[in-house]
Amino acid sequence: MIAFWIAAAGLSAVVAALVLRGAAQASLGAGDDASLAVHRRQVSEIDDLADRGLLADGELKTARAEAGRRLIAAADQQQAWPVADPKTRPLILAFAALAPLIALGVYGAVAAPGLGDQPYLKRVAQWRNTELSQLSPDQIAAVLQETAKAKPNDPELFRLLALTRLQAGDPTGAAQALRRAVSLAPDRVDLWVGLGEMFIAEAKGEIGTDAKRAFAEALKRDPANVIARYNLAKARIAEGDLAGGLADWRAVLAAMPSDDPRRAGFAEEIVQTQARGGLLPEPTAPQGQAAAPAGDGSGVDGFIQGMVASLAAKLQANPDDADGWVKLVRAYAVLGDTTKRDAALAQAQARFAGQPKVLAALRQAAQAPKADTTS
Repeated sequence: MIAFWIAAAGLSAVVAALVLRGAAQASLGAGDDASLAVHRRQVSEIDDLADRGLLADGELKTARAEAGRRLIAAADQQQAWPVADPKTRPLILAFAALAPLIALGVYGAVAAPGLGDQPYLKRVAQWRNTELSQLSPDQIAAVLQETAKAKPNDPELFRLLALTRLQAGDPTGAAQALRRAVSLAPDRVDLWVGLGEMFIAEAKGEIGTDAKRAFAEALKRDPANVIARYNLAKARIAEGDLAGGLADWRAVLAAMPSDDPRRAGFAEEIVQTQARGGLLPEPTAPQGQAAAPAGDGSGVDGFIQGMVASLAAKLQANPDDADGWVKLVRAYAVLGDTTKRDAALAQAQARFAGQPKVLAALRQAAQAPKADTTS
């Protein structure tokens, strides 16, 4: 940060120098108006001689070119400083000269010159020691990225990194992390399926060649995989094979267990797609999402929920940790689990009934806004 402010002051000094230089050149050129009048008169005289037939065409072109060159050179030296109010010159020059000093003064007054820069790795280390429920997806991804450097052969770690990057709005980075996970564990069907879904997210809903290849790899290892079959059939419909894609979808629906919660939405999507003669618009096709996995707790939210569950278990073993109860109540509030939030709040309030500060912190934690997981 110190280097930034020094650079800013230096830049303002350079700008001030250019202003002062321009002002000096303008002052030196104060009498250039008369010089320009002379050169304009020479051009006029050349035109007059040409009109009277006293200059040949060749001589006329040469004379005009030379006179024009001199006129342009004189114009470049013309005074550039405004002369309407000469009294403002000293003020402008003084401000330009003082600008670097003002920048340093502001930095000294409002910043912290004695505070050293905060390296990125130092911030990541701080995030690593912070409850995940208090971190943003970007920060969680940074922690996982650094952890992955120490464990470069852990496919599960790269899968979690991919999910977190996707939650942070970085589908390209998510796909890169899943490629690494697949290369470490090529026989895991869930990684191939996840990679295909990452490619779809990266392509903003389009099931392209890379996504189809990933789903095909998943089907080689698990021919009954619902997600891979669903998306490959959807790709057929998108490419114009409505009948073939719908037939594949109906086969997927028939193979799904009767108690699968995705069946109703999937069946409705089939009916609407057939009626429309094509796919539903992506932004308004929740049925397509319903045919995706219902969730196994392995995403970013599941990852955070696992950490929250770990905190809850620690508090059962050490129930006198007031800060831990505040963090637990806040975490449940952020996750939107009001039942567990209220239960934890009631238990903590009963334990710390005689400590007003702790009770106030608990009430504030319970009001924490639910995290937005739709982005």
